[in-house]
Amino acid sequence: MVDGDAQISESPAHAPRAGYRAHATALRERWRRLPWPVRLLLGIIGFLFAIWLILFITKGRFLKSPFEQILGTRLEREVRVGGDFQLYFAPISIKFRAEKARIANLPWASQPDLFRADLIDARIAPLSLIFGDKVRLPWLELRNGAVDLEWSRDHKHNTWTLGDPKADGKPMVFPLITQARLAGTTLRYRDPRLQLNADIGFETVRAKDTRFISDIRLSGTGSMRSKPFTLKGSLLSPNATVSRGKNSLQLRAQAGATVVDVTGTLPGATQLEGSDLRLVTRGPNLTLLFDFLGAAIPDTRAYRFTSALTKVGDEWRFTKLQGRFGASDLAGRFTASLPDGRLLLKADLSTQTLDIIDAAPFFGYDPEKIEKQGAAGAIETVQGTPRLLPDTPLRVDAIRNSDAEVTYSVKRVRAERVPISDIALTLKLDRSLLTLSPLTFDMSGGHVASDIEINARGTPVRTSYDIRLAPTPMGTLLARWGVEQSGTTGTIKGRVQMTGMGDTLHDSLATANGRIAVILPAGTMWARNVQLSELDIGTFATKMFAGKLKDPVQINCGLIAFTVRNGVAAADPILIDTKKNVMTGRGGFSFRNESLDIAFRADSKKISLFSGQSPIGINGYFARPGMSVISPELLARSGVAAGLAVVGTPLAAVIAFADVGDAKGAACGPILSGANAIAQRTKRGNPRDDVGQGTTAKDEKGKGSKSEQKRQDKKFLGIF
Repeated sequence: MVDGDAQISESPAHAPRAGYRAHATALRERWRRLPWPVRLLLGIIGFLFAIWLILFITKGRFLKSPFEQILGTRLEREVRVGGDFQLYFAPISIKFRAEKARIANLPWASQPDLFRADLIDARIAPLSLIFGDKVRLPWLELRNGAVDLEWSRDHKHNTWTLGDPKADGKPMVFPLITQARLAGTTLRYRDPRLQLNADIGFETVRAKDTRFISDIRLSGTGSMRSKPFTLKGSLLSPNATVSRGKNSLQLRAQAGATVVDVTGTLPGATQLEGSDLRLVTRGPNLTLLFDFLGAAIPDTRAYRFTSALTKVGDEWRFTKLQGRFGASDLAGRFTASLPDGRLLLKADLSTQTLDIIDAAPFFGYDPEKIEKQGAAGAIETVQGTPRLLPDTPLRVDAIRNSDAEVTYSVKRVRAERVPISDIALTLKLDRSLLTLSPLTFDMSGGHVASDIEINARGTPVRTSYDIRLAPTPMGTLLARWGVEQSGTTGTIKGRVQMTGMGDTLHDSLATANGRIAVILPAGTMWARNVQLSELDIGTFATKMFAGKLKDPVQINCGLIAFTVRNGVAAADPILIDTKKNVMTGRGGFSFRNESLDIAFRADSKKISLFSGQSPIGINGYFARPGMSVISPELLARSGVAAGLAVVGTPLAAVIAFADVGDAKGAACGPILSGANAIAQRTKRGNPRDDVGQGTTAKDEKGKGSKSEQKRQDKKFLGIF
């Protein structure tokens, strides 16, 4: 019995061990029976779980030194964590916590650290470290953080492009932060090229609205091209219990009288993709606003615009844009992006009514001065003479910083003496090459098409003009200058082709070379205008007393052309053939000082008494032209008439003003083709000897005297 009891008492002690061995053996058999890919996968999962478990238990504190070394080597910056360090999975996202953390700056930077913080506590989406171009942070907390973002003076490097310190600077890419809590955190930005400095502070307070958990307040100051501005706003982070909550943004930027307000929602604290924002901006001049973008636009009067704003990919999209500048309206849309690190603006804009004063800056005039003084506001006095062509320089530095593709249309222009409508412009700026092509508009029943190229890739700026006027009714075009539409059937067409150097409109024309041609095909024009311009007193008086003042006069063909050489335009030729007269003009004008010195002469094809066929002089300046009806030749003929009246009878005095009517009719072929003076012919095909030689000389041969040349050099070129 004793032995039996002993055997019975030993069975329970050995049973568990035997059961464990059997269970382990069964597990090994099951493991061996598994396919090797499954065993490999389970092994990897087990290994990763072991790592996760070790990190979770230890909080990854033992990784502090390797973290500093590995990250420092990769960034090529000194990385230090002076306090506690944690790096582990919790449970899926990466938990990162560091106290007294800092990342050193590049040697050329004005601050020693790119980043420093007393505490950084973040949750990192692990897959974003492997896939995608942006790191996702569901949560970020910074205490007493400081970020220094700075461009080098040559604008080739910046502090946030990590890795090789000699690598070219890349655009800033912010991590996608869903929620954040910031305390005593500052952001410093410096860009010497844009002359932009900004210092912004961030603080987090508890939100008053229960739908939001926190309110990040931001405020800051800065300057842009020596002009100060302020920033103020808030970002409300949604409460996690609110379904599909979004961050609510309110931001105001102000520089003097320029104000930009942005309101709306963001998917995340720094997640701009898919944002739903509304922008309202107002100020005295849109140029001041676009200066912040580094883009150049013409000056404007006071403006106010609203638009929807969102970010799609790399583009900021401003849609449903509408508002006013000055007394003009503007609507449309535009986008801003940074392909290859270079600003690109694309826009499709339209205006229903453009006030002529608001168009003044497009040509370099001061709109405020035009508004106060009218047309006189476009005139400046330079060295004692009036100047009409603007001398406002093209902002070469600004157009070198950006590219643009813009279409712009204007339905009508509000102006008393400018009958222009239906303007259509396609503008393209490609690395300092600015083209306005095509630029078209309707004018007095005609159509103007132009192609203008402004090349600022070199120095000085080179501008090419090609402006074409389609056949336009003369009566409509010149109605404001005394031409009657009734009885006028003639048309006008023309072309301007010139190329000049300089960064202002005045300078480019003052150095221009090319040709200007206005062609008059066959048609009629109210007789009074033609006869007055011809100064044929006999014919005009006959018509007047016969009661046929408005009878039309036939124009066979005409050409008013100038060859431009180094800013001086010489008549080449001025030749108008009418039914009864041949008009010629010689002389020229200067784009340099805007002076005029042209003589017109009319010769009758039939005998006419009381014909004052001596030249009519056009003189003065573009801004203040003058007319000299009584010329030295006419005075001489008046002297002869007076002598005949004394020695003979009053009727004899008429002989001095008699025109024998020997004017040679013009061949219209060369005229209508816009040929120069040398190519002009009479109706019989003989070379003309009364249209000059394409010089500014005012005699028929086109040679001029030395005294005349000296006087014109003084007048046109400013040579004293």
